[in-house]
Amino acid sequence: ADAGLRVLGVARAYFTATEDLPPEQHDFDFEFLGLVGLVDPVRPTVPGAIQECHDAGIGVIMITGDYPATARNIASQIGLKDPSNVIDGDELDAMSDAELRRRIGSVNVFARVVPEQKLRLVQALKENGEVVAMTGDGVNDAPALKASDIGVAMGGRGTDVAREAAGLVLLDDDFSSIVAAIRLGRRIFDNLRKAMAYIFAIHVPIAGLSLIPVALHWPLILLPMQIVFMELIIDPACSTVFEADRGEANVMKRPPRDPKESIFDRKTVAISLVQGLGVLLVSLCVFVAARYLGLDADESRAMAFTTLIVANLALILTNVSWSRSIIGTLRSPNKAMWWVVAGAFLFLGLVLYVPFLSQLFRFKMLSIREVV
Repeated sequence: ADAGLRVLGVARAYFTATEDLPPEQHDFDFEFLGLVGLVDPVRPTVPGAIQECHDAGIGVIMITGDYPATARNIASQIGLKDPSNVIDGDELDAMSDAELRRRIGSVNVFARVVPEQKLRLVQALKENGEVVAMTGDGVNDAPALKASDIGVAMGGRGTDVAREAAGLVLLDDDFSSIVAAIRLGRRIFDNLRKAMAYIFAIHVPIAGLSLIPVALHWPLILLPMQIVFMELIIDPACSTVFEADRGEANVMKRPPRDPKESIFDRKTVAISLVQGLGVLLVSLCVFVAARYLGLDADESRAMAFTTLIVANLALILTNVSWSRSIIGTLRSPNKAMWWVVAGAFLFLGLVLYVPFLSQLFRFKMLSIREVV
């Protein structure tokens, strides 16, 4: 058991038809034959997945029916914290609920545990405010799977009852798949938050450039066709560029977020508002400067719109990653981003320099000097 083997004791007993069967199986006169040690090897991906959980602030607890010495060895192999600290089923039965809630925060290995004790452990963790994911494959695991926040059943060797009680079913019965799902979930959450921040930021200058000229009796800066053009960049950016981003490098190096935390918090709103107001201010300054230099409304509008398009692309590159620089983002493998950037510059060139389109958008052709 100390070597991590599952140990079975083997004995034999004899019975003849002339005898009466004893009332209990253990009433037979057994002769001890020996021991059998079984190896249930640890998957090679598990230690790395356990370490990734620890880095991400996720606690991992092993609950097993094995002998404590076997459980201690396996816990050491997979890299659980403090594997020598083990609570067995008898000790668990002797604990009050309050003591269990106190001890469960510092113990990661529970051995010789029966199904009803698994349920008690899940309930104790939830009472401590933990979000609990429970894995299991047997009929006896169903109550604990059902009681946990996220029940994870084994799809390969799991029973139908366990799969029905669980919220998730693993197709490959591999612990590392759970960690991969956590990583993907964090990436999706991050990308949704960044996409929402970008949408909020870019609509600040759109609203400002539409309303301020009306309030100050200036020539209109944004016309309906130009707003439609902007949306043709914004929509693909949100649905493809942000979705395709590979995620932040530290996505599994940060603690879990508060479940009550909003996807669009005050900090994100403040950053988006500052970005949007910055783009609005720059675009207005370009328009006012062009008018001050004696350019007509169509030419000034074209310069302000070109500024807005370039600033919009800068917002995309800035918000796709909040940990990488714009240069780092450009070097990242995101084909959708390149399609959106290239498409925006292509169609901007068309509406500025194709006469029919420039008239439709109420633009006047800009010289290279004015564009730069």
